[in-house]
Amino acid sequence: MRMLSEANTSRRAGPSAGPSAGTLLIVDDEPIIRHTLAEFLHQEGFSVDTAASGEEALRLAVAKRYDVAICDLQLPCMDGVQLLEQLLHINPDLFVLLITAYATVETAVEAFKKGAHDYLMKPLLFEEVLSKIRHLLHYRRLYRENQWLRRELHREYHPDQIMGKSAAMQQVFSTVAKVAPTRTTVLLVGESGTGKELIARAIHAQSPFASEPFLPVNCAAIPYELLENQLFGHRKGAYTGADRDQDGVFLRAGEGTIFLDEIAELSLATQAKLLRAIEQREVFPIGAAEPVAMRARIIAATNKDLAKLVEEGRFREDLYYRLNVVCIHLPPLRERREDIPALVAFLVAKHAQQLGKRFVGVDHEAMQILLQAPWKGNVRELDNVIQRAVILGAGPLIRPSDLPPGLAPAAQMRRTDNLRQAVAQFERAHIERVLRESQDKKEAARRLGLSLSSLYRKIEELGLPLRMPANEPSTTSEPK
Repeated sequence: MRMLSEANTSRRAGPSAGPSAGTLLIVDDEPIIRHTLAEFLHQEGFSVDTAASGEEALRLAVAKRYDVAICDLQLPCMDGVQLLEQLLHINPDLFVLLITAYATVETAVEAFKKGAHDYLMKPLLFEEVLSKIRHLLHYRRLYRENQWLRRELHREYHPDQIMGKSAAMQQVFSTVAKVAPTRTTVLLVGESGTGKELIARAIHAQSPFASEPFLPVNCAAIPYELLENQLFGHRKGAYTGADRDQDGVFLRAGEGTIFLDEIAELSLATQAKLLRAIEQREVFPIGAAEPVAMRARIIAATNKDLAKLVEEGRFREDLYYRLNVVCIHLPPLRERREDIPALVAFLVAKHAQQLGKRFVGVDHEAMQILLQAPWKGNVRELDNVIQRAVILGAGPLIRPSDLPPGLAPAAQMRRTDNLRQAVAQFERAHIERVLRESQDKKEAARRLGLSLSSLYRKIEELGLPLRMPANEPSTTSEPK
């Protein structure tokens, strides 16, 4: 094992990239110790600053946030214990290692009481210093991951936001249950606001790796020049300002899940790198000479027609097939109106609790408006409408006057106060419309999320004609 006095004759060949890299502050009034220790740790991949006194160390700590401070106990004007207290006052998350040539049990006990995390004797051994720093940073990483998991467990998320009794949603849940235990890549397709991220989270939550991170990335919200760094990370020196290695989400996710929303917005160059990540299970951080293995699962989502983009040359065909191993189509809310009452009940309860207001539901007239609305923004729009109504309304029921003007279409249904009848009217109108548009029972069944036999049963139950001419008006109006 090497001591600091050996630093000038025995040095590392270069920085070792790894998860231990962090920001360090070395405080010692002996130049040879200060500089040789800093050089050694810098070669190990750390960002290192030095200070010759407690006052200088405090100035640096105010200006920059450090992960670990290595402080000599014997300093001019201010001893290491006093410095320790002030450093922790500036940055309570700082880890402090105290070093001295005159250790006693009393000073060690006092240092630990004041918040020191470890204690070292001079002469220092390179490997011992490095081992303790890496141990502290590993502990910090585990602590932060634990905090992240706690936040995720308490995150505002409820399955009722995506669940429904409609046949289309039951098909979605069936597919989720089958694909969740696997590591298969999944493509979620649906209009904006249909709950694609919630479905992705449901897949992750039901997987064997639910305790691993779920990291969402909106590919449309991050500029191209920053997106690759966000996805793949970089190595120290890759560009100006890259003073340390940084992992992207593909590595930070571990064995968890990466959710790539708005996947159609990726540039062709980034698509090529994503294809390699899926095929080879490895990524090239920016500036890296060698690839790094990745273990995360990928779930992608889009509200666009990827097959059409492939035909137009705007999306790679090979990547499309890699992503489209299992495709889950999320139906728009207007195609599953029977789920609206349950969704409304949940959203009213959620927003009433958050806003501290007394709301117990929606009156019959307001519910009929909600059932008829076109919902171009899907569940997200419904959520916003209910939140607005709870904010503006007096309660205890949401009334039509609490809803946004013009929410319901001009063509009104035959009025009924009976919720079951209202939903049945919409079910009939919806099936009629799909049958008219499809002119093919198999296609209609697919669009409705029903089996062909279930569609025929519905037609019989509702008394609909087996053949619906395209120009024949429906018996019950339905918003387009």
